[in-house]
Formats: sequence, C-alpha cells, structure tokens
Amino acid sequence: MSKAWDKSRLPSRHVTQGPARAPHRSYYYAMGLTEEDIAQPFVGVATCWNEAAPCNISLSRQAQAAKRGVKAAGGTPREFTTITVTDGIAMGHQGMKSSLVSREVIADSVELTIRGHCYDALVGLAGCDKSLPGMMMAMVRLNVPSVFMYGGSILPGKFKGKDVTVQDVFEAVGSHAAGKMSDADLHELECVACPSSGSCGGQFTANTMACVSEAIGLALPGSAGAPAPYETRDAFAEKSGEAVMNLVRLGIKPRMIVTRKALENAAAIVAASGGSTNAALHLPAIAHEAGIDFDLHEVCAIFRKTPYLADLKPAGRYVAKDLFEAGGVPMLMKALLEGGYLHGDCLTVTGKTIAENLADLTFRTDQDVVRPTTTPLSSTGGVVGLRGNLAPQGGIVKIAGMKDLKFRGPARCFDCEEDAFAAVDKRAYKEGDVFIIRYEGPRGGPGMREMLATTAALYGQGTGGKVALITDGRFSGATRGFCVGHVGPEAAVGGPIALVQDGDMITLDAEAGTLTLEVSEAELAVRRAAWEPRQHDFQAGALWKYAELVGDAETGAVTHPGAKAETHVYGDDV
Repeated sequence: MSKAWDKSRLPSRHVTQGPARAPHRSYYYAMGLTEEDIAQPFVGVATCWNEAAPCNISLSRQAQAAKRGVKAAGGTPREFTTITVTDGIAMGHQGMKSSLVSREVIADSVELTIRGHCYDALVGLAGCDKSLPGMMMAMVRLNVPSVFMYGGSILPGKFKGKDVTVQDVFEAVGSHAAGKMSDADLHELECVACPSSGSCGGQFTANTMACVSEAIGLALPGSAGAPAPYETRDAFAEKSGEAVMNLVRLGIKPRMIVTRKALENAAAIVAASGGSTNAALHLPAIAHEAGIDFDLHEVCAIFRKTPYLADLKPAGRYVAKDLFEAGGVPMLMKALLEGGYLHGDCLTVTGKTIAENLADLTFRTDQDVVRPTTTPLSSTGGVVGLRGNLAPQGGIVKIAGMKDLKFRGPARCFDCEEDAFAAVDKRAYKEGDVFIIRYEGPRGGPGMREMLATTAALYGQGTGGKVALITDGRFSGATRGFCVGHVGPEAAVGGPIALVQDGDMITLDAEAGTLTLEVSEAELAVRRAAWEPRQHDFQAGALWKYAELVGDAETGAVTHPGAKAETHVYGDDV
C-alpha cells in the first residue's frame, strides 16, 4: 500500500521524508510504527473525550473505530484529544463564561496539533455543544481532507411514564421553588433524566450542529443519528476513517465543500428542525474560516423562508432517538430537497453531491417526527431574527412552539444573570415584564453566557410566555418562550441595551422581525452621554484574552481575521 503514496505533495513529508528527518522518524519507531506506516499519509483523529459529562464519554471508543477505518484504507492514524466545556455542568454560574471561549480553544488546539505534526488529513469526533462547531472550524481553517462525526445523543430518560431530558430537570428547579414539585420527585427526576452516554437528547445545540454537519457536507449521511451507546456508531466511525482516505486520494478539501450554498443548506436544516439559536453564532464563524460573509442576518433570512418540519423538543414531542428511528437527518434533508429548500448540487465528504447521496432515499410516510414541506408545523423556521433600535446589529429568538409572536411590556433591568435568577427565585417580578439581562455579551461577560437556569426556572414556575427576556448573552437550545439573545451592539461597548431603564416600554414582534425600545432618540442621546463603560472581573488569563480579541455576535463572535486575511493556507502546502 505504501508504494502507492507520493508524499511529495502531502504535509507529512516534512516529518517523514529524507535523511534530515531521521530524528523525526526515530520517534515514530519508538511508538511502534513501521516503515510502511511512516510512508503512508498521517491522519489526525481528534476527539473531545473527557470525563466532564456524558456528552463526551463515548468518543474514545468511537475514535478507535475511526482509526481502524483509516488504517484499513491505507493511512496511518494519529489520535489526539482536545478540551470541552460542557454547558449542562457550566450552566447557571460563572463557569458558563468558559463555554463559548472553548469553541475557539478547540479550533485553535486542533489547528496547532495538525500544523505542529504535519498531519495530512483529519477525522474529528465531538459531542458537546461548542465542540462541534469548534472542530468544523478547525477543518475549514486547515483545509486538509476532513470528515466530521458526531458522538451521538443520549437516550431519553423516563419519569412518570414520559420521556424526559435534562431540560425537564432545569425546569423542575423552578417548579420546586414554586412549591409545585416535592423534594422526592425532584430527586427521582434528576436520577433518571440522563440514563446513558451521549449529548442532550432534544434539538438543543449539540443535535442542531450535528444536523448541520450532515447538511453542510462535512459528515457522512446518517452519521449524526444513532444514539451514543449504539454499536452502529462504531460502524459509522470506521466508515468515516475510510472516507477521509478517499478524500486524500481525490484531493477534496473542506473549502470545496463549505461554500455559500452549503452554508445556506446548514441554515435551512436548523430552521426545519426548530434548532438552537446558537447556530446563528456558529454558522457565521464556520463561514469566516472559509472567507465567506454569512452573518446573523443572512442566516436569519434563510430561517425566515424555511418551513419548520421536525417535531422535536424543546418545542415539540420527540427527542433525537425518535428522529433517528424515523430516518435520521437524511429524512429531514430529503423533505427539504423535495420541497426545493436545499441546494442538491453541493459536494459532500462522500465525494458525491447531496442530491446523489439522497437519490435512493424515499420519504417515509409511516412516521410523524418529520413533516413534508406540504404540511409543515409552520411556514417559517423555528428560529427568527429581530432588529430595531434596541438591537441595531440584530438579535435572535426561537419561536418553535410559540403561540404568541408579539409581546409588549415594561423593562426590568439586570446587569448580570445572577441578579436575574435571584429575582426569579424570589418571584420578584410581574407577569408582562421584559427582563433585560446585559453585560453578558462576548466582551462584557466575558464569554456570552447562556441563560438556561433563569429561563427554565421561569418556565417551571408557570410563567412561560407571560414574561419576555432580552440579553446580549445567549440562550440554550433548551430554552423556550419569548427569549431574545445575541442582541448587539452589546452593553459593554455602549449598545442601546446598556441604556434601557426600568419601566421603559419594549415591543417584541417576531412576525415583523422587530425589537423596539419605546424611548425617544433625544432621551437616548442624554443617556448615552452619561453612560460609562464597566470593567469586567477577568483582567488576566484566558477570559481576558478572549474579551480583548472577540468580535460582535452579529458576525459569529470570532477572534481572528479569518480566511480573507490569509496569505498561506496549511492545506495548500503541497
């Protein structure tokens, strides 16, 4: 097999070829590699395995299968790991400031590992929310042949005869605080909600970005579907290893796959699945790595014109396991393709187009998890963008399952999530209030925290839909209700959200796509003149560095100039 490879056009030649690389080869011999192994392409097999949470615990097992696939197809796999910060554990306290930052650390660490060791290709396996976009960002940035694979979702828990997810536990905290749930029931629920390895089971951020991985073309069709404990995941991992070697042979690289059309496909799958608002951060960030302008507003334009088809939690009835049993992401993609909402000519890691991948698939009418586009759950995607004088750079709200798409009420201002949660916990608010949670943006937090603890507590208290929330931070994919995130410019840079005062009337209109602060421009000018920037509490370390580098949520909260500024691309070193 080794004689078939001409490494003169592969990055690994720098560490394996010629007399000057004898010291480098000696390290490989020390690890048991043979001359034949060293003569083959080196494939990085990267995972986010750790013991932080069930999302990542099965990734090491799947990596071994991916390595078998690489080896069987004539490559030499080189396994390595990177970090994750798991949102479910980080939620509701200062730890959540590390979550979005971890996306950049994952992308950077994978980039540095591949660059430093001159690997020729990459298989990336990820489980928890930020690890999926982080791994895909690294693939596009490096532009070496790459295949992404999701580690799989958790199995649903059972509580009092119903399927439950971790979202139910977060909401139960509010119910318990309101006296609607006993200590015993809360304890029973927490013990049964998460019964296996795998990422959160609803259409939260992990499963949303898993759907994206197939729709954008970086993952094998069907690979996002099977729950983490299923042995079929190992078969997909092995096929992913084989597939990356085929891409090396064909010279197919991520930037040939991640085009504007592919990004539009990715946005469509988010909308159709009622996915997480976080996708509106991650898709612009992936596009940035390819040098493509695809900001929040362009993402939201796709959301608005795409029908909502998949009846998934948190708004719907089903979990990821149900989608898998109904035909998986390919079934949802087939519905969108037949309805004219996908670009079928986009290239994928199979070496074929999306239309070719789906050609032999028939949309199943014996399931009701995924609707056809002729009978959607709603004609507009489950996530929409808002814009107005309160959010000149825009904001985003998940409307899947919402009945009332308009809300007007007085502002109740909080300068951090903890203060807002304390007010909710004490029930120190009124129905009709519009919570403003600010100084939680990318720079101001720093780190742009999710607010699931607060929103879930509200819902658990029975006030879902009776109050609204607006923040320059983020909301979890498990959030439901009128919750607007990503508002920009953020408070830390003096955006209008910093100027809101208690009692100001605010109108939210998800039908018109507007977010209006009912205060005159003259009054706002007076407030702006009196406003002074705040210093956050992180004046050293990784969070300080992030706050200094990060850009606006509108363009993905990215931390470097992106592909447009490149003078050299690693994967072009041939």
